[in-house]
Amino acid sequence: MSVQSGGKTIYGATVGILMLETRFPRIPGDIGNASTWPFPVHYRVVDGATPDRIVLQDARAMRDAFIHEGRALVRMGCDGIVTNCGFLSVLQNDLKAELEVPVASSALMQVPMIAQTLPPGRRVGVLTIAKDSLTPDHLYCAGVPPDTPIMGTDGGRCFSQAILTDQPDLDFDACRLDMLEAAQALVCEHDGIGAIVLECTNMVPYARDIRRVTGLPVYSIYTLVTWFQAALLPRAFPAELDDPRHG
Repeated sequence: MSVQSGGKTIYGATVGILMLETRFPRIPGDIGNASTWPFPVHYRVVDGATPDRIVLQDARAMRDAFIHEGRALVRMGCDGIVTNCGFLSVLQNDLKAELEVPVASSALMQVPMIAQTLPPGRRVGVLTIAKDSLTPDHLYCAGVPPDTPIMGTDGGRCFSQAILTDQPDLDFDACRLDMLEAAQALVCEHDGIGAIVLECTNMVPYARDIRRVTGLPVYSIYTLVTWFQAALLPRAFPAELDDPRHG
């Protein structure tokens, strides 16, 4: 048997997820539902990081708390850290500097890469839980062009209100309608939308419906984290494929 190297406390879960402190239901597809992921993950809750405080106020006020819990995840054995709120893009530089492992703080970070895949004349649009709170600083820290089309769900019937006020119950069907209406408004009000990025990590369960209604590719924290994890723990292939004669 070959020699194995140590250095971690826990093995087999490379991604650590920094969670807001919430009580609303996290249905399958949500980043905070462990069954969402096709691989094991670690979680740490950042005490006091409520949706209101992170989205509607300034997440940078909780910088030290996120760094503290991020370091705990790294000590546990995580090789990369992600967060469960797109508005935490404003902590991207601080987290990657202090944690000294790869960090992906926001689904918004995918926007520049997605833009490179689109045909000429097409651009990326963003759906967010709170349009007025998504500032130029959030966009800049995620590498998102300032003229990116953005549509919020905050004018809807359920989704934004339930999440941002941290309600213990969630009307899935009403939230789904909010998602579809916002996605359709994004496409109708802005010409040339070629793909949609879901800023909010709680939007993932509705991604397939958005794709069906708009006909556009839909990216989210799920697409970001699965890509991120694939590099932290590359897939093993049959041994014979390691033979250069099969290259």
